[in-house]
Amino acid sequence: MTRSIAEDVAAIARIDAVPKILEVVCRATGMGFAAVARVTEDRWVACAVLDKIQFGLKPGGKLKVETTICNEIRESGQPIVIDHVADDEVFCRHPTPAMYGFQSYISMPIVDPRGGFFGTLCAIDPRPARLKRPEIVEMFRLFAELIALHLETQERFAASEAALLGERQGRELRDQFIAVLGHDLRNPLAAIDAGARLLHKEALGQRGASILTLVQNSVTRMAELIDNVLDFARSRLGTGIIVERSATAMLEPALEQVIEEFRAAWPDRVIVRQFALSGEIDCDRARVAQLLSNLLGNAVTHGAPDKPVVVQASRAGNTFELAVANQGDPIPASMRARLFEPFFRGGTGRQQGLGLGLYIASAIARAHGGTLDVASSPAETRFAFRMPLKQPDATKSASATSAS
Repeated sequence: MTRSIAEDVAAIARIDAVPKILEVVCRATGMGFAAVARVTEDRWVACAVLDKIQFGLKPGGKLKVETTICNEIRESGQPIVIDHVADDEVFCRHPTPAMYGFQSYISMPIVDPRGGFFGTLCAIDPRPARLKRPEIVEMFRLFAELIALHLETQERFAASEAALLGERQGRELRDQFIAVLGHDLRNPLAAIDAGARLLHKEALGQRGASILTLVQNSVTRMAELIDNVLDFARSRLGTGIIVERSATAMLEPALEQVIEEFRAAWPDRVIVRQFALSGEIDCDRARVAQLLSNLLGNAVTHGAPDKPVVVQASRAGNTFELAVANQGDPIPASMRARLFEPFFRGGTGRQQGLGLGLYIASAIARAHGGTLDVASSPAETRFAFRMPLKQPDATKSASATSAS
């Protein structure tokens, strides 16, 4: 699909990860300017910019491509890395560094999976920098691949939407596409995770280790999003949310692990654990942990940041209950009826993700023969999952409920 330059700039702006990528690039390299650029035969166009050195370019800003080193990258398809222009045998006499006043430079081509050249992920600084290191080059390569993947995903969504012939056909195409997309995302995500693990073996400073932790947390969050997308696709395509119940293992450790992961990812948030569990709970531990993760993600995103999030788990008679409560603005009554619909994110102004978390959580609840309800007031917003502890048919260890 051919896009205009303005559409290319808008496409990059729609990628939520790009600002974080530019921030990580500057922090990891110590450089003051980073950008995602669209590079054509005659133009270099800034699509996203982080400028800490007053270089002067903003999104949509243009340069003549022949005045940039990205022109060479467009022709060769290879990255260029310069620690110190004055000492570089190839670029010490190149006109571009003198024209724009930089000494360090790194630029990685952004190439879509079909081989099409989009542009570059680049950074510059008026001071020298140690850039010719495997961890820095590999970080730029992985980020460039991630940006290319997002661009291709947007194109595929746009192409699918253009092909819709009606509401029913459009819904089926979207669901099938999401199923394929969820599978296809796993390969580049695995590559990023493998690259991060490789960098862990390098001798990184405190800043580098902090950045690497940020990348790995993002990988974990993306993996959770992919799981939600695949569960949604399965439910809409007829196979339903599959649960494999077992009463032979304890549920509490699985719930504690979810809470600890959130405490590590949100160190400024207080998460209070209140468990009153005795004995084994007949359920799919992994699915109930996934339900808790989705509820906790919703609570820390939309709850008051200076108030605790409370996780309660208990059994009373033949009923198991798992609840997550947070303080903050109450959910309007007009929105509560749609909270468990797919792709519904409300209008809080802090929208994140695809709007599938609560939908998947409710599907997991139904697959256990239970319910997921919400109560919201100025004092508290509380999501509660309740399920009977005895299955209607004790001979079955697996069940599936369609979420459609």
